[in-house]
Amino acid sequence: MKKLVGALTAVAVMGVAACGSSTGADDSGAIKIGSVHPTTGALAGVGGLMNDGAAMAVADINAAGGISSLGGRQLELVSGDSQGRAEVGQSEAQRLISDGAVALVGTYQSDVTQNVTSVAERSRVPFVIDVAVDDQILDQGYQYTFRVQPDASRVGTDGAQALAAIARQTGQAIDRVSYLHIEGSFGDSVFEAFEAEAGKQGISVQELIYPATNFSDATTLVREAAVSNPDIIASTGYYPDGLLIARAVEQLNVDVMGVYGIASGAFDDSSFPSDAGAAGEGVLSANYHFDATSERVNDIRARFLEQYGRPMETAAMLSYQAVEVIAAGLEDGADANPEALRNSIAGVSMQDPLLAFDGPIEFDETGQNKNATAIVMQVRDGAVAQVFPEQFATDAIDFPVGTGQ
Repeated sequence: MKKLVGALTAVAVMGVAACGSSTGADDSGAIKIGSVHPTTGALAGVGGLMNDGAAMAVADINAAGGISSLGGRQLELVSGDSQGRAEVGQSEAQRLISDGAVALVGTYQSDVTQNVTSVAERSRVPFVIDVAVDDQILDQGYQYTFRVQPDASRVGTDGAQALAAIARQTGQAIDRVSYLHIEGSFGDSVFEAFEAEAGKQGISVQELIYPATNFSDATTLVREAAVSNPDIIASTGYYPDGLLIARAVEQLNVDVMGVYGIASGAFDDSSFPSDAGAAGEGVLSANYHFDATSERVNDIRARFLEQYGRPMETAAMLSYQAVEVIAAGLEDGADANPEALRNSIAGVSMQDPLLAFDGPIEFDETGQNKNATAIVMQVRDGAVAQVFPEQFATDAIDFPVGTGQ
């Protein structure tokens, strides 16, 4: 198996810009990698972080000597703004490829990612998904798309299994979950996997769906969720709606053991505890997450904070890792041709994942990282802590919330 040692990007050098202006096809100029994220619009906060994460990986690789098997050739990040819209993301991906990008990373949203995969496939250019969980993305039989994070089925299944395990660990009985999720393939796919596994664990699930746009008040939704007297209120969605749901649960004083996110874009974000205040304390989140127990991760995050002035969230760490995957392919394939690069990425084995799962990063025949899993976080004393499973825990779990366990 091919390997990329962690030392490739462990050099603690900051502020090094990717250089060169030649296209990726030039065998002497910089190798262009395209980054497609929502850098304007409602999701610009996370989209900007993700683009910065990709840029930092490029700078670190260049500072460490570039792609050694190609004579130290440097990388260059070229960025596109999806604006959070599928058709714009598609056109931006095509523009970047036309400008010479030999590989793409992106895009945060599953619907945008679906469109970018079709562009990558037609153009025969590898696309490494940093964030987008929908199972259907890789169900098309595509050959040029790879995903580092766990897919929706894995996050939903892991989330249900972890909830049942936490109940057993703390001596609790969880019988009913009211599950609120955003409409669309993202919310649907995570919910369906959670519901199927929860049934195997003896947990019944009530589904409530809310709109992806013009959702500005979660009070009515949460009130409806509380009618069935659930033990847990679960939620899948993005940051703005997750924050509204947590606030509504507190405002209505809903009597549950806890609020539990599954693939939530809000509950494990470092901004959530301060934005939510008391409504956020104790909130749980089953999701993919950077490994807070890793020295390399903590070094990258410290340098990111110093350089960009904002905490490096998991999404940005995944963008960083996606660039590392492409660099590993370039090192092992010794060729910047997109088709050769695709074949090399398909055989990559990276022993030092930046997310909290047992490595290595290796892709199955569909392009899915077969070792990616979810863990559980919780807001403890105004910060997000890893609480389950024990091997990745940075704090003890408090469950039922407020018991101080």
